[in-house]
Amino acid sequence: MTLPARKTLPLDDQLCFALYSASMAVTRTYKPLLDALGLTYPQYLVLHTLWETDGRSIGAIADRLDLEPSTVTPLVKRLEAAGRVTRRRNPADERQVVVALTEAGRALKEQCACLGEALLAGAGMSLPRIQALNAEIRALKDALAGGGGPTAISAEGVAEDGNAL
Repeated sequence: MTLPARKTLPLDDQLCFALYSASMAVTRTYKPLLDALGLTYPQYLVLHTLWETDGRSIGAIADRLDLEPSTVTPLVKRLEAAGRVTRRRNPADERQVVVALTEAGRALKEQCACLGEALLAGAGMSLPRIQALNAEIRALKDALAGGGGPTAISAEGVAEDGNAL
């Protein structure tokens, strides 16, 4: 069987690049605001998981952020050194480390509320448009995490229906 000729899409037409560059732009928008608070973007994400549910294990934080626990641990240690979280062994399971917000960590929640406003202002989009875009991106992530959907990709990078990707 002869494979159909494949054409490489221009970079700007590749969804992966659009998502990557948009993510970088969001991070750049947040950076000066987070710098003023003494936070990095990954630290902000860890704090955000704790604002949702305080007292999470390292593993639960990692699961929520789709990261490995070995990536989360140094972030938590830096947040602990800055006085924003505490780490304690779970008395019911000594193997588990539970991370909890300090007063300083809780206080950052209100200070970080301006991040969404900065994104809206920087993007020049309405809140409903940003929310719809976010819903579509989450649906894409869920579809990819769930096995990719109806079209499987062969090792040659060609969809089973013969179309180049």
